[in-house]
Order: sequence, then C-alpha cells, then structure tokens
Amino acid sequence: MSPAVFVLLLFAGLSEAAGRILPLVARRPGMPRTLVAALLLPAGLVEGVVFALWPLTAWTVADLVLASPPPGTGLVWTPGVVAPLVLAAVLAFPLLGPLFHLVLFVGVGAGLVGPLTAESGLGWWSAAGCVAVAGAALGLAVETVRRLVVRISATEAPEAIT
Repeated sequence: MSPAVFVLLLFAGLSEAAGRILPLVARRPGMPRTLVAALLLPAGLVEGVVFALWPLTAWTVADLVLASPPPGTGLVWTPGVVAPLVLAAVLAFPLLGPLFHLVLFVGVGAGLVGPLTAESGLGWWSAAGCVAVAGAALGLAVETVRRLVVRISATEAPEAIT
C-alpha cells in the first residue's frame, strides 16, 4: 500500500468517525475536548482499517465463488479508486442523510468492481455481488462492535460533566 493510499484511507476513516461522533458531541455541549479526541482517533483508525479491508474481503469472497482461484495478486486500493471513498466519508455527515451516503458508497463499490473483474476473471455482476457481500459483512461487523461498545460503556458509572 502506497503512502498516499494510506493517508487517504486514514483521512476517510477519521472523516467517517467524525460524522458519527460529532452529532453525539453536539447533544452534550459540556463534553471535554480530550474525551472527544480520545473517541475520534481510535474510531477513525478502526474505520480506516475497515475501508482498507474492503478490497481484500471482496477478493476473498471472489476466491470462494470461483472453482479454481486465479493466481492474481489480489485487489488493492489505488489512489484513483480510494479518492471517491474519501469523498463519501467527507460527505457522510448526518445532515446530508443516509440515502446520499449509501449512493456514494455504492459508487465506490462500483469502482472496485472493475479491478476485481480484471483480476479474478469473474463477470461484472458476480464481481459486484462479491464487493456488495464484502461491504455488507464489514459494515455489519463494525455496527455490531459499535453497539457492543455502546452497551458496555452504558453500564459503567456515568462521569460528571464539568
């Protein structure tokens, strides 16, 4: 992975996390900035890792679909393919709505379909299904972890907000 792709994925992850955390901060005006940063940085790293895993997961699903996996190197992010993902993450703020966010992610997924088709030899629709299954599985995994973290943190004693 090139440094440019790494930085773009990290920025996309931070932006996605900010889109999820900042509305919570807006509802709690007395929340300390250090706590916000402590929430934002790990969440951004996790989102960035999930974004980085999307092509690898799609490649793995394509390997499961094919009877004999091709000897290709796999599917990787390139700056041209990751740029729409960064746009989708920047525009992920809740004010724009989840439907617009979904449309942008479908566009990014469609951008991954072309390289997956070329590397794996699958047809376009089969490759699109692999990308969609990979994206949905990663999204479900992240949402499960988010809900688990919220449930665990809700059971702790509440801190006094000063």
